[in-house]
Amino acid sequence: MNLDDADKAVLADLARQALRAALSDEEFSPENPGRDQLDNCGGVFVTLRTHGDLRGCIGCFTSDNPLWETVPEYTRLSALDDPRFVGRRLTVRDLPDVEMDISVLSPLEPCSDPEKIVLGKHGIYVRQGRLSGCFLPSVATETGWSIDEFWSHCCRDKAGLAADAWRKPQTECYVFTADVIDCPV
Repeated sequence: MNLDDADKAVLADLARQALRAALSDEEFSPENPGRDQLDNCGGVFVTLRTHGDLRGCIGCFTSDNPLWETVPEYTRLSALDDPRFVGRRLTVRDLPDVEMDISVLSPLEPCSDPEKIVLGKHGIYVRQGRLSGCFLPSVATETGWSIDEFWSHCCRDKAGLAADAWRKPQTECYVFTADVIDCPV
């Protein structure tokens, strides 16, 4: 997706508004900003951190809604509904410390040779039956993992599969890229 700086600024603003509303227990209904690229449907992930620690990250690979609706929706979900943070959800008091970014995803592409991905460029998604997991491209950069570790951790830690499941023919492996938008709150 070819988002220009103005498109990115609009999405960042929508995400900030949605985050403030969610943490204040208020409703937020975005209005169509009238930007053609933002009328496109696509996958997004919204990542929230405080002091560098992950506090929420939820997204989707596809959506029937335009980006200008999907980004606020997943901002709210990341702030309030990430099951990993039950009991320590973000609150309105956390707002000054929140670091947020939006990853606008390319479509998933089947990966016939998982060892040929480019760390830091490609995100990964694995699926075997009803079990699945993904890592955004930034995870490889943040952790310093090798390609093997990247796939293995995704299989074991995110999908609940054996660490070497990515090497098995019954496991579907996909790659994607992400256009990351930093959103100072």
